[in-house]
Amino acid sequence: MKAMILAAGLGTRLRPLTNDRPKALAEVAGRTLLEITLQRLRDFGIREVIINVHHFADKVVEYLKANDNFGMKIEISREDVLLDTGGGLKKTMDFFLAGASDEPFILHNVDVLSSIDLAEMVRVHRENRALATLAVMRRKTSRYLLFDQHLRLCGKHTIEHADEYVVCPSEETQALAFCGIHVISPRVFALLREDGVFPIIPAYLRLAGEGERIAGFRTDDYYWRDLGTAASLKQAAQDMEQMVL
Repeated sequence: MKAMILAAGLGTRLRPLTNDRPKALAEVAGRTLLEITLQRLRDFGIREVIINVHHFADKVVEYLKANDNFGMKIEISREDVLLDTGGGLKKTMDFFLAGASDEPFILHNVDVLSSIDLAEMVRVHRENRALATLAVMRRKTSRYLLFDQHLRLCGKHTIEHADEYVVCPSEETQALAFCGIHVISPRVFALLREDGVFPIIPAYLRLAGEGERIAGFRTDDYYWRDLGTAASLKQAAQDMEQMVL
């Protein structure tokens, strides 16, 4: 099984820490966000990873070389222009389609820390025969995804603009927050009509509206934290002292 780590962001919420380094090399309890994410994937059994880079890209490459790629086979996808999540993923298509495998892969933000059971998430993805499965939970956010009673993606709700967009009408919906971890079937690449710079969530919504199964995986009982701010890094360090992550 393969994985991609999304690490190309500018890390604007972490400034001034990211004035001289990429977000992926910010540290929690003496470990970089990139090391923590790679270790999580390695513990799950993944040995092949591709990482997209942009901001201070060479520092990521040098860091991986200095650490012997943490014992993994790692490729780098350089983005001269930030491609957003969808564009960044589509650029790595050849990495995932090599060997014509239909095995799902994991897409993981570098700036999230969690104890989410990846094995169970992959099992549910396969059981549902989903195109993509998104880790979601009930928590406050400015952008909710809407799911029906079977945890199929059916729309989105944006708090700031009081805007709701539904692609699959349902009598009963639940608004859940996305956690930055996906399990994706490689056939998604044949269905992504979008090109260039584009986020993946609108593409998922389009595909859901066309009948593809984009599923939710509830993670309410797991630890999860966004690591996008200095305060969240500090809290995560305290959390890691009390639990094994």
